[in-house]
Amino acid sequence: MLNFEELEESLTRLDSVDAVRIVHEGDKVAEVHVLAAPSKPPKQVVRDVQSLAMARYGTTIDRRVISVVQITPDKIEHPTIQRPILVGIREIPDGSRVTVNVTLGWQSEEYVGSAYGPNASSARLRLIGEATLHALEALYPAGPPLALDAIGPAGVGMRQVVIAVVVSHSSEAGEEIAVGAALSGGGDLGETAVRAVLDSLNRRLPTFGG
Repeated sequence: MLNFEELEESLTRLDSVDAVRIVHEGDKVAEVHVLAAPSKPPKQVVRDVQSLAMARYGTTIDRRVISVVQITPDKIEHPTIQRPILVGIREIPDGSRVTVNVTLGWQSEEYVGSAYGPNASSARLRLIGEATLHALEALYPAGPPLALDAIGPAGVGMRQVVIAVVVSHSSEAGEEIAVGAALSGGGDLGETAVRAVLDSLNRRLPTFGG
């Protein structure tokens, strides 16, 4: 059965979306109420909601059940949960090899993760994903070991999405598989790859400790 609370949380991480409430009838989405900033046209917000739901959860949401209310940011009050953010990606080529450094920011500190591999376009997103996980391991040294199972772009309608699959293991929970997705804004897919990896673990990061 679809986890509607998880879907709501994922949708709130869309650009310009501030809050989401889903009304469902069994496994079917009956209504989606979206509170959004006026930085995007309502139709674009609706398309983003549909794309994320399909890419990450395999769920089709009829655009007619999605309602969007836009309010200026200074009128919105809601608690926020701090999470690591992308500071930068640095790629250092060395002949046929390349070192990828991903820097994450967290509470005024920066954490760098590195990955080393072939200097090939087909390997780029994987190296960026692995470097992101290494940065998270530096940020959460008490957390479980993490491994990138798969990462790559996918087309959803006219939109491009990067999907990441991350595997972890702990003595308490055993093996766990997490899936994350991020919509491409049409720019560099490297940044989208980092956001996809972070999205896969956002719900679990508070449990990793310091």
